[in-house]
Amino acid sequence: MILRRANDRGHADHGWLRSRHTFSFAHYFDPEHMGFRKLRVINEDRVQGGAGFGTHPHRDMEIISYVLSGAMAHKDSMGHGTVIRPGDVQRMSAGTGVRHSEFNHSSDEELHFLQIWVEPQRQGIAPSYEQKCFPAAQRQGEWRLVVSAEGRDGSVSVNQDVNLYAGLFDAGEQAKVPALRHAWLHMARGEAQVNGQSLSAGDAAAFEPGEPIEVVGIEASEVLLFDLA
Repeated sequence: MILRRANDRGHADHGWLRSRHTFSFAHYFDPEHMGFRKLRVINEDRVQGGAGFGTHPHRDMEIISYVLSGAMAHKDSMGHGTVIRPGDVQRMSAGTGVRHSEFNHSSDEELHFLQIWVEPQRQGIAPSYEQKCFPAAQRQGEWRLVVSAEGRDGSVSVNQDVNLYAGLFDAGEQAKVPALRHAWLHMARGEAQVNGQSLSAGDAAAFEPGEPIEVVGIEASEVLLFDLA
């Protein structure tokens, strides 16, 4: 298990936006942390009320948004206009090119979300969008598959051989970890014990194929677990 502590991440403070970068992004560059397998970006973003990312382009990237608190208003050049709230998982395949904006849906409450980029398996595909809700009851004390290549078990589909699981764990609570290949664990909220070590919000850990993983809640926690080829 290789740890990546929250305080070692890159950071940016734009006033309206405070962001923490697990991997190299924008003005933060660290050749030792360029991504993990096909996982390229995990940004923890906090956006002030009424602010957001104006319309901008992307191409050939799978972009996943996971809201932790608040609500995010999304618009794109494909004609979608939606609101993403805690429990929702949004996937936008940029493909040949898409323009979109993401704004805090509230004028006064903070938006806290994770922006995740995965390199696509195939480039030049038609842009597409998908959004599904995974209620807390489906994730409490369980590893719920929320993203997969085939959209298995009601998950959001993605153009890459990757599985993303989300779990909520109270103190002392744990669940059997599914069979994984190369794994990346990201602590989204709270604190949990991972293979005997305490991980807090923003901490992460990488695992080799076949390496055992045990996650036990220390306090109410939200954990993302990536399975990558």
